[in-house]
Order: sequence, then structure tokens, then C-alpha cells
Amino acid sequence: MTKKQQALVICPGRGSYNKEQLGYLFNYHQGNTALINTIDNYRTQHGFETIASLDQAEKFNLKIHTLGENASPLIYGCAEADFEAINLEKYDICAITGNSMGWYIALAAAQALKPPAAIEVINTMGAMMKDGLIGAQTIYPIIDKQWQVQGTVKQQLLELITSINQQSDCELYLSIDLGAYLVVAGDTAGLKQFESKVPPIDQYPMRLYNHGAFHTPMLKPLVEQAKQQLSPSLFYPPTIPLIDGRGHIWQPYSTDAEELYQYTLDHQVCEPYYFNQAIDIAIKEYAPDVFIVLGPGNSLSSNIAQRLIALNWQGISNKDDFIARQNSQPIIIAMGLEQQRELAC
Repeated sequence: MTKKQQALVICPGRGSYNKEQLGYLFNYHQGNTALINTIDNYRTQHGFETIASLDQAEKFNLKIHTLGENASPLIYGCAEADFEAINLEKYDICAITGNSMGWYIALAAAQALKPPAAIEVINTMGAMMKDGLIGAQTIYPIIDKQWQVQGTVKQQLLELITSINQQSDCELYLSIDLGAYLVVAGDTAGLKQFESKVPPIDQYPMRLYNHGAFHTPMLKPLVEQAKQQLSPSLFYPPTIPLIDGRGHIWQPYSTDAEELYQYTLDHQVCEPYYFNQAIDIAIKEYAPDVFIVLGPGNSLSSNIAQRLIALNWQGISNKDDFIARQNSQPIIIAMGLEQQRELAC
């Protein structure tokens, strides 16, 4: 009998469902009617378009598909269905983590949010700014051509963010440290200053469409609103270890569900999200054989690869090492890529 591989599962965040992913749910998961019906029954009852109709739209509509109240449940449906499709005879899932909105999906995958509660939390949080975005986000790379973090560049950017935020007419914060990139969030004045002061690199700095100032103090007004709408009773201890945006591990037998609720609706909303730290902790604590990145899309693989390089994991010290390893024995399996999802399913 073949020994199972230890797999870390990574859940995607906002921005992972784009034009190229239109039809993802139908193409791969039309048979998962239980999940799709659970999501769409909730959305129909609350006056939202179904994810089935969004996914099967004739054309991808940037203004509609990227709205928080649509993008979040649609991505959740795709990612959760991918999670349920993982071959558990081949893999033992040692832990689950996610990037930004992917934290909510991770909660669902680990059963810290049961199916009806998961869509309630994800839809509610996704729709929190449906009457108007608070701030915005832009993304900027901090790696060289070999995918190694340029420490000096990163420090300079963090100092620039601080200096702009200290100006009376600007708000600017680190939103997410992805490892390979920094996501910066703030108001219009703060972001314009940042974007004007960093050297252009290819398409960067790149403003993220329909993204608010997630993981910053600008979202503090939403914390009480979220707590008024979502009950602590929706949360349970996870059945699989969860690694959050601080690198903290929530264990199945020691998690206080009330604390998990408070972190999710407070700290996780208005403090920086360190995806890089979550991956580092997962690597050090669980030494996974593979990293399974749930679809849709494949935006996180390069960031995970960068953390492997930063830790010199199994001798992977640069981009060339990583590509050679992927070609011989894939260590990152992106279910959003046709040729890789076969390895996971």
C-alpha cells in the first residue's frame, strides 16, 4: 500500500475568479449539487444572484463578477468544491490556511463553519461594502528575477508606507504580505502618493479593481457591524488544524470557538494579513510533502514558491531550483491548472 503524502491546503482570496475562470464551477463541479444548492438557496433568500448563474454567464462582467457580494461566494463555491474533490486515499491533509478572504474558506474546509454557516459568514462579509467601498488596494513586487525577496526594497517600501500614513491628508497601510508581493491599502490620496513614488516594474504598481482597504484600521467600522449580523454560535473548533494570518495555529482539540469568532471578525478584518508567515509556519510545523492550492485561478503558487526559496526548503534556493523540482516531482499542485488538478483529485 502506498504511503499517503502529507498535504497543506491553501485557500484562495479575492481576485482569483477572473475572465479565464468563467465556467469553473460548472465545468468541474456541476455534480456537487449539495454545496451549490446550499449556497444558492441562501443567496436567493437574501436577494442575491445565484453563483450558478454567475458562473454560467455568457460573458465575464468585471463590474458584476468582482463585486464583493458576488466574488466571495463564487470563489468559496469553487474552492470548497475543489477541497471536497481532493483524493483522501492519496493525501492526508495536515493543515489548512488561506490568503485574506481565503481564511473564511479555510474555516469552512476545516468545518469550523458548517455548510449553512459558511455561506452566511462569507456572503455577509463579502457584501459588507456593497453600498460603497472603503479605500482600495494596490500590489507591488518585492522579489528579484530568482524569486528571492529583496530585503532592502521591502524595508524601504514599509518605511514609505509609514511616512505617507503620517501625513495629515493620507491614510496608507500594509494590507497583506504575500511573500513575493506587498499589498498596500489606503485612501485615494495615500495610494496615489505610493504609486507615484515607487519605480514601475512591468504592470506594477497595480490597483486591484473592486477591492477595499482590507486588513487595515480603515475597516474598524465594519467590525461591530459584522458582529451584530453574525453570531458566535456559527463557529466551532476546526476538525483540521488551521493557520491564520498571523501564523497562529488553531488546533482541533484546544480551540475556543469564541476566540476564533473574535479573531475572524476583528483582528483579521483590520490588522495586516501575513500570508508569508502562515506558509512559513506551515512548512516548519508540518513539513508537508505537497502544497495543494485550491482553485479557481493560480495566483498563490508563486508566493508559496517564494517562501520555499526563502527557507531553502529541500534545497530549493532560487527560481531555477523550484522549476526543476516542479518538473520532476511537483511540490505545488494548483487545482486551478488543468494539468495539475489531476494530481490532486
